[in-house]
Amino acid sequence: MNKDILRQWTVIITTAFALVVNGLANALPLNGRQTGEISDSFNVIFVPAGYVFSIWGLIYIALAAYTFYQALPAQRANPRLRSTGWWVAASNIFNSAWIFFWHYGLFAATLIAMLGILTSLIIVYLRLDIGRAHFTNIERLAVAMPFSIYLGWITVATIANVTAVLADLGWRGGGISEATWAVILLAAGVIIAALMAFTRSDSAYLLVLVWAFTGIAVRWPDLPAVNTAGFTAAALVLVLLAVSRVIPYRLGTIRQSAR
Repeated sequence: MNKDILRQWTVIITTAFALVVNGLANALPLNGRQTGEISDSFNVIFVPAGYVFSIWGLIYIALAAYTFYQALPAQRANPRLRSTGWWVAASNIFNSAWIFFWHYGLFAATLIAMLGILTSLIIVYLRLDIGRAHFTNIERLAVAMPFSIYLGWITVATIANVTAVLADLGWRGGGISEATWAVILLAAGVIIAALMAFTRSDSAYLLVLVWAFTGIAVRWPDLPAVNTAGFTAAALVLVLLAVSRVIPYRLGTIRQSAR
């Protein structure tokens, strides 16, 4: 079989498997427990309100769009898809593994799987050069945007996963309150947003962080420090997004004037 065809089918099969596993995890539910139910059992503060997790629906629709697009015969030799397809397949495998580990209480293993997802998506993101390379409209929707959204969410999910594993191991914050740790992690999230804003100006990625940080604030109305920090972090990311969109425009205008 041609290597490109093998890659296309591997992406199709692993994406379908990941979608089925994630769907059945809550439909059955897997090991008798819902994914969100397990998350809530930790009572970790750096976890957004339940409605925020609906973003997985958008992620899977976007991933399905990428999978369909990369499977087209006309895209078989597309260099962008050649360089990313195997890593997308890897992220799907890690995603499915995470579900099994999570539902069967293998929480330390979930962190390994989550880091696998994160690493795979970073490689895809960098190889696509999102935020810098030129994409056609269809490529932007079916290739670039899916991984901006996915990586944005996994950035937050990785932090939440670390806090859940630490809680499972019995760590109590090293003398620092959970609320304070949540504020620190939100500040770290804003720093990550600033780096992405001024190196990539990736609106989709940044808006996912706004969605997540707002969700953290909404979940904890009885913890003023976390509630305020969540809304503040979301607002700061919106400011960073606005500034990152204005600066490239102004630089372009200055360059044109100089000519």
